[in-house]
Amino acid sequence: MILRKYRSSDCEKMAQLFYETVHSVNAADYTEEQLDAWADGSIDMGAWDRSFREHHTVVAVETRGASEQIIGFGDMDSSGYLDRLYVHKDHQRQGIASLICDELERKVKAERFTTHASITAKPFFLKRGYRAVKEQKVERAGVFLTNYVMEKYSSGGAEHSGNRALGL
Repeated sequence: MILRKYRSSDCEKMAQLFYETVHSVNAADYTEEQLDAWADGSIDMGAWDRSFREHHTVVAVETRGASEQIIGFGDMDSSGYLDRLYVHKDHQRQGIASLICDELERKVKAERFTTHASITAKPFFLKRGYRAVKEQKVERAGVFLTNYVMEKYSSGGAEHSGNRALGL
């Protein structure tokens, strides 16, 4: 597995990974109606691509010969807001989300990192040193979903080193 920068040609595969992950990994914490409102399968690819290009976006890929499979991705804006973080349903609990977050938090020089974490993702962020600021209900397509505003203050440029292949 390697981490690399986002390419516009990744967008469609990332949208599919997003849909599949939400509908499988988050199914334990949200109803089918909530999952459908969160990820209905129709994404504005142009808007997603623009957003990924404007943010620091990291893609985790598994390579097999000349082909690669996207197994995770995350993006953070310059203020330290982690917008999206998704790992393929078949690659959960392998440290991929941690590697992506480490890289984004290293790249973005912010005093504070924030995110809106799902019920499912909240424990992951708590383990990373984030704290829940507030629980909120967000409306998507007339359906309410619970998530958490979470934050973590930067450790002042702490090193996130290790022997991993980065194509950044």
